[in-house]
Amino acid sequence: METEIRAAAFQWIRSQYDAHGGTIPREVLENGFVFQGQRITVIGPSGIWKPRQFETMPLSITTVPGGPYDDSFTPDGLLIYRYRGTDPNHRDNVGLREAMRTRTPLIYLHGIVPGRYLPVWPVFIIDDHPQTLSCLVAIDPAYALGAGEFARVEPIEAQSAESMLGVRRYVAAYTLRRLHQTAFRETVITAYSTSCTLCRLRHRELLDAAHIIPDTEPMGDPVIQNGLCLCKIHHAAFDQNLVGIDSEYTIHVRDDVLLESDGPMLLHGLQELHHKKMVVPSRHHDRPDLNRLELRFKEFRKAV
Repeated sequence: METEIRAAAFQWIRSQYDAHGGTIPREVLENGFVFQGQRITVIGPSGIWKPRQFETMPLSITTVPGGPYDDSFTPDGLLIYRYRGTDPNHRDNVGLREAMRTRTPLIYLHGIVPGRYLPVWPVFIIDDHPQTLSCLVAIDPAYALGAGEFARVEPIEAQSAESMLGVRRYVAAYTLRRLHQTAFRETVITAYSTSCTLCRLRHRELLDAAHIIPDTEPMGDPVIQNGLCLCKIHHAAFDQNLVGIDSEYTIHVRDDVLLESDGPMLLHGLQELHHKKMVVPSRHHDRPDLNRLELRFKEFRKAV
């Protein structure tokens, strides 16, 4: 039964990942899903979570932002996950070791901001360190992460140890990038009170965190001060320099776009923004860096 529930949980977590744009609200995870008439919870008060239908091994492990455990990543992208408490033989820690012994896949829930979690699945406990009250968690590329670009990875037994290590590191690096990108998105959206800074659209699934300075350039760090919460249309317009924002938070629409004649989307979605003020975060520390805005606005001017 546990195997069937675990497989159903992986399918369910994929659907929720897609439905919520990557990060899943805690209340959704707490409510879980119904399997053969029973409710299966995916997260709970303990970071090592075992639903009541399970005997020993957990279904998920969680890192809570600002929590009491200093979970971290190795240079190779493996997760150092801390035991519960200080007793290596606590039943939750025993459950982790049993998952390692049986190579049972788990769900890892990485808290990005309070109340929202990025799921990574399946993950595996690959080593145990009772002396440091921790275990080592890896992502197994043979299971393809549920991500399209890894769907064609060869079966694990068909790969050499060297190539397997390379693939594992590649997948781990991909996951770390995804964690960082998601953290940037969620912190920016939260700073802007889940609202597009240009049009005030409040549908989270339609919002992005746009970089003021692209992340491929100097000063393109994934920090709130280099971010703008924009709906998908205005994100694309900003990236393509159809709109720009100066260091006084004034919105500018490119001259040729102002002269166009089209439907209501162009009129109300872009042209009417010209010379209006963007909405800034309430906390002064979270507001866009004026030097970055000025640099980006110069690029906008070149496109006018």
